[in-house]
Amino acid sequence: MFQEKASANCLNITTSTEDGALQKKTHSARILSPEEAERLAKDRVLVSEFKQLKLEKEAQKNWDLFYKRNSTNFFKDRHWTTREFQELKACREFADQKLTILEAGCGVGNCLFPLLEEDLNIFAYACDFSPRAVEYVKKNALYSTERCKVFQCDLTKDDLLENIPPDSVDVVTLIFVLSAIHPDKMHLVLKNIYKVLKPGKCVLFRDYGLYDHAMLRFKSGSKLGENFYVRQDGTRSYFFTEEFLSQLFKAEGYEQVVNEYVQRETVNRKEDLRVPRVFLQSKFQKPFSKT
Repeated sequence: MFQEKASANCLNITTSTEDGALQKKTHSARILSPEEAERLAKDRVLVSEFKQLKLEKEAQKNWDLFYKRNSTNFFKDRHWTTREFQELKACREFADQKLTILEAGCGVGNCLFPLLEEDLNIFAYACDFSPRAVEYVKKNALYSTERCKVFQCDLTKDDLLENIPPDSVDVVTLIFVLSAIHPDKMHLVLKNIYKVLKPGKCVLFRDYGLYDHAMLRFKSGSKLGENFYVRQDGTRSYFFTEEFLSQLFKAEGYEQVVNEYVQRETVNRKEDLRVPRVFLQSKFQKPFSKT
């Protein structure tokens, strides 16, 4: 099934995915139902400043506890990565060229290991905020120091140059990572990544978009700020607009290549539920050095 609808201001492409979900790529934010809009409008009370400071201070501990509870079982392996991001294959200048990638925020390797399995000509740097997650990656049977280097890193303050040479990475993946970081510190992550990315190469981004189902499910008392929420386990989630993300990257010197919402409607046939998922999928390039 494939439908395409274009206008001067917006391109809407609707497809059906392998799991049967309807998926649309668009530059327009999802339109809320009247009930959803009313519920969000009423949710104005923010978490206290004291608790917000505590959440920021304990961010690493909360993610470490998350991985302690869920081990390697929470997230599915992301075999869709190469399908959605053709840049991973297209950026080669010749067949069988060895690529160096950085997975910033690798978790327990749900994206890393499928990539290494699918493409034998990749060397991967991978890092995560959680020391426990990094240990899970190193214990994976597919882990090999000949093909990847994994290390613990707080991307907002630990210099990537301590582990990766400058201007050496062909592709950076930033997949469901930036949303877990306080909006005031997101620019520090992009600044850090910029130093290791080769000129002319790209950051591939995918994360939660405005009005995703997860955003609408938060109960009163979970709001930290505009589009920013805390889960019951203390981990946090930001929901991106196209405009906010574009400004964030451009302010750090990147050029925008692609930046669009991916709207999916998954259907639970047993319960007759339609769940609207919204992600932002984007590509930003480090410009070539000016001569």
